[in-house]
Amino acid sequence: MRFSTLTSLASALVVLLLTSCGPSIYLAQDFRSYAPKHKKVAILPAAVTMQLRPNQAKNTTAEQQATMEQQSGTNFQEKIYSWLLRRSQQRGYTVEFQDVTQTNALLRENHIAYAELRSHTAQELAKMLGVDAVLTTSVRTTKPMSDGAAVAIGLIAGAWGATNQANITVNINESDAGKLLWKYDYVAAGSVFSSTENIVDALMRNASKKFPYTPKS
Repeated sequence: MRFSTLTSLASALVVLLLTSCGPSIYLAQDFRSYAPKHKKVAILPAAVTMQLRPNQAKNTTAEQQATMEQQSGTNFQEKIYSWLLRRSQQRGYTVEFQDVTQTNALLRENHIAYAELRSHTAQELAKMLGVDAVLTTSVRTTKPMSDGAAVAIGLIAGAWGATNQANITVNINESDAGKLLWKYDYVAAGSVFSSTENIVDALMRNASKKFPYTPKS
């Protein structure tokens, strides 16, 4: 009886901790001075860093992990783009979002590999892509899959399995000086997310409440 009570209390505490970690949002005070000049925003592949379980890391080469992180980064990019397109039809955002296929093609034409994205500033990338601002996403996960999961197959397919925690940051930087205009930090904890699409849906549902480029009411 006592064990059952303690278990219930522990479960309640976990739920409380998960629901009390609210997102952190930053919006530049002078954002409205930039917004009227912005017409197009590019969404870059997400920078994904995965911390594997010890037994997974032992059986995964550096090349395999790099492939998994790149594929997951592209998955995030595509899902965020799709989400913003759908929401734009409802909210009427004041900017267009560059097709991610075009974004990635321009990156290839300029010989910018996925692993090199972080070595370029947002200002450089925005000018290269011919846009007014870039949206970048950073994702850091811990123990992304259960011990029995097939890591390579599962992650490349977009299945995240039992994720202990995913720390996600979304930034929007303008092209002229690379100034940070908007920053959104989100923590997805527990094993409630089964796919990149579900993570992005939860992320953007919260982010959309304060998403910039929304017409003034």
